Amino acid sequence: MNESDFKALLAPLPVTWWEADGGLGVVDSGGGAFEDERTARRFLEALRAEHGGPSAPPDAGPYQASFEGRTFDVHWPDPHEDPDGHGSRGVAIEVTGRPDDSPYASFADLTPAAAFVRDAGGRYLWANHAYAHLYGTTREAVIGRHLADLDGPDDVTRFLALDQEVLTRGRSVRHTLAYRRSDGSPGQAAGYRFPVRWDTGRCVAGIYVDVTDYTRVLDQRRRAEEDLRALRDHSGLPCARLRPDGRVGEVGTAVAELLRVRLSDLVGLPADSLLARTPERSALHRIWADLVGGRRRSARASVVLVDGDHWQRRARVHLSTVCGTADGVSSVWAVVTHLGLRHAAQPPLTAAQVRILALLAAGCSNADIAGTLHLSRQAVDYHLSRLRDLLGAATRPALVARAYVLGILSPQTWPPRSDTAAHPLSPV
Repeated sequence: MNESDFKALLAPLPVTWWEADGGLGVVDSGGGAFEDERTARRFLEALRAEHGGPSAPPDAGPYQASFEGRTFDVHWPDPHEDPDGHGSRGVAIEVTGRPDDSPYASFADLTPAAAFVRDAGGRYLWANHAYAHLYGTTREAVIGRHLADLDGPDDVTRFLALDQEVLTRGRSVRHTLAYRRSDGSPGQAAGYRFPVRWDTGRCVAGIYVDVTDYTRVLDQRRRAEEDLRALRDHSGLPCARLRPDGRVGEVGTAVAELLRVRLSDLVGLPADSLLARTPERSALHRIWADLVGGRRRSARASVVLVDGDHWQRRARVHLSTVCGTADGVSSVWAVVTHLGLRHAAQPPLTAAQVRILALLAAGCSNADIAGTLHLSRQAVDYHLSRLRDLLGAATRPALVARAYVLGILSPQTWPPRSDTAAHPLSPV
């Protein structure tokens, strides 16, 4: 919750807040305690005349003030928090006078956070419904009872020590604490504990949010992250975690060995710089835009990797997104699942050459290839001769084997076709 949201929250409540400059001139104010700004300013002028504003002694703490027949619990800020006197903030909460009312009660009863007030000895003076719910009871069953009636001996000792710390320091303490839920399961709560003036004594108030489920989810995510890192580092699978901007965030040693690049040099490197400029690279750009844009959760793609020696290797990559919070996709895991033969960089094959390789792998003769592609026999002979030179294969069987080893043809499809074919019946 940002400051503007918090001010909006206070607008309908019986609270008035203000911000003053070093000369105690009101800069901003708000809250729902007064119907118009003029009355709110008169109230602040009365407070300044009566109490002296932020120049009051630091141990004065919250106090009660009367204004036009109404009673408010007033809290001036600690002047030591702003020793240069550049400004201050304060808050006043109206006390309605009913027997079960108390300072902060009107505000705290409306919040789902658990709130309480205890005296220095550990006896509950006030609690809201959310706090009582943590113990599986009602607020009437909490108020007037001692800590020892609700918590175990170890917790009582720990909570009383926190109370004494707050009273000794005279200021709020933010922390996370563990407690025992009403069903006996362990719980965690996060919030503030702070000193308040209650009747004639100084007491301790607290407001907490149960973060047990949130902490459990974070712990599950942490364990999952550890499992992923173990998989990355010890499984032998070449895998990397890529940031939404396409740079390498985390990478396993198997990737460094595959690319013949030092592990430290890979982190932060644009993943695009590790790919050859092939049609597969352009197709991967479109897939990547869908992944980081949240339109796809996972995808499989073919790529041509370029290693540190400028040699190439075709590969199949599985991409899977990792969702963050409100920002959408936080990263993408890339895992190499199939690898072709490492080879020196070669001129890219034309679509006609890939079709010829696919038909050759299917057992077609030169005449069959010429008829299917509507080429002359001489054109087919030329393409086959050119392919033997490009792929370094002297015979037709060697040419087919080389096409599969280099990843030009997919080993998982029939009839034979390119690994990047857009349609199952299309060779390319």
